[in-house]
Amino acid sequence: MIIRKQVITNKIFIIGLPRTATTSVCLAMLGLGHKTAHNAYTKNAFSEAQVIADTPVFCDYQQLDKHFPESKFIYLTRNAEQWLPSIKQLLQRMIVNLQRSDGGFNPYLKRCYNEVFSPLTAENIAQDDFLLQCYQKHQQDIIDYFHGREKDLLTIEVSNQNSYQQLLSFLAIPPKQGRRCGFEKINIGGKVKAWQDINNVLKIESTNKGKIDKVLY
Repeated sequence: MIIRKQVITNKIFIIGLPRTATTSVCLAMLGLGHKTAHNAYTKNAFSEAQVIADTPVFCDYQQLDKHFPESKFIYLTRNAEQWLPSIKQLLQRMIVNLQRSDGGFNPYLKRCYNEVFSPLTAENIAQDDFLLQCYQKHQQDIIDYFHGREKDLLTIEVSNQNSYQQLLSFLAIPPKQGRRCGFEKINIGGKVKAWQDINNVLKIESTNKGKIDKVLY
């Protein structure tokens, strides 16, 4: 008897930029019973996970929308005064590996960051105006793409009191199935690796023991 894995085609893609609480939303999705990948760089991650966040989805949401019909998209916003210092710190940590041609980060991650924060230079990422323009362009592209498709896109700011209930409503999940106090705050104070420490049977690894696939989906 051959047992075939169930491939979930109607995904939930979290398409907010880095430092907009993607990890908190992924953690909430685990709590709601969804197989979740924070980053996805293999075919297995894309086939097994129902919820996928961060790279490459914040960059490739239009292609993913066509490849996985009837999927839902969650766009995360964040107050500029909070997002700017956080993303600036992250990019300054990452820029050497984002720009290296002889290694560094994997090519999917490099491409996504270099496309959204283009041109990605040390001078540019030190400027609030540049980073805000990148944020606003990404946001406007999402608004334009999903125009007239409000049922497919949820826009929330996780710090807002009612954001968790908005998520439950968008996903048609009864409130009694969710957390009473909403999203859990993690990756605070510049930390970015909280997801690695989460141990949950529903957590889908982004790579295959560090290896990535040439074709993702």
